[in-house]
Amino acid sequence: MDRPNLDKKISLTDFNEFYWLKSELVTFCKEIGISTNGGKIELTEKIKYFLTTGKVKKQEAKPNKSVSKFDWNTEILTMTTIITDNYKNTENVRQFFTENIGTHFSFNVKFMNWMKVNVGKTLNEAMNEWKRLRELNKDKNYKTEIEPQFEYNRYMRAFLADNPNLSIKDAMKFWKLKRARRGTNEYEQTDLTMK
Repeated sequence: MDRPNLDKKISLTDFNEFYWLKSELVTFCKEIGISTNGGKIELTEKIKYFLTTGKVKKQEAKPNKSVSKFDWNTEILTMTTIITDNYKNTENVRQFFTENIGTHFSFNVKFMNWMKVNVGKTLNEAMNEWKRLRELNKDKNYKTEIEPQFEYNRYMRAFLADNPNLSIKDAMKFWKLKRARRGTNEYEQTDLTMK
């Protein structure tokens, strides 16, 4: 079966069984009047709700903004500064970490995510976490987890790990074949038989 169009006529089954680019999800949401806020997973859930009920899910009221009035742009930061609910990765924070870790400091996704979910911990604890993550990344056997919404990256890693004799170009060829088909977008050994 050819890949169906992503429009009001698509069935929930067809929607679930094919790969969609985020840009396709956003376009569909705009056409239907669904909020385009959020990542690929959130957009997918909104579309599934629409296809199941025929209704656009009301946007939930955002919870009250942060309680803390701490200004991450201007406050003097110390090792005992507590990470607040309104934490931001500012130049002030970058300067603090650069002065205490070294000029090799940089923000990365894992560290920024850690900061968001560790309200109440100190900047000293944050610094130790940054160093721990850096050491992990130096380990040749360590593989970072690829979030589920990054299906292409997950496929490419699995394909290349299972087929070290094949190239990235080969992996991309099989990814394109895979995503155009019904079913999972995870790499499977049988993908090599696709034409």
